[in-house]
Amino acid sequence: MTLTLTEIERALRASWAEDTCSPDDLERYGWQPDNPSRGHCDLTALIIHDLFGGEFVMASVHVDGEQRGFHNWNRLDCGIEIDLTREQFKLGETLTVIKVVQRPPGVVPKRDPEYQLLKQRFLARLR
Repeated sequence: MTLTLTEIERALRASWAEDTCSPDDLERYGWQPDNPSRGHCDLTALIIHDLFGGEFVMASVHVDGEQRGFHNWNRLDCGIEIDLTREQFKLGETLTVIKVVQRPPGVVPKRDPEYQLLKQRFLARLR
């Protein structure tokens, strides 16, 4: 099957939901349908890596000088960066200490159920 990045992005965006959101973000902000990418950067980056490989990029997220977590996205081998969840930052957050990190082996165990659910929804939407 040949897919465009636009089709992949649409399928991922349609798959994000409260039950696949990061527990940390759920606790801090709750899941909002008007900001569905909030709390989905790690799992989205894993799925993009499953498809394209490349590097994982991570940054610290700060609000008013205080660290509030991390943000993940992808850099392909050709240098193009794919960040399908960047728009989640609507509260004046800044990204600092940007670095390339190793993909976690598999999925962080506490997030595996959400990863499996998101990937299942994503693949179903591509069919």
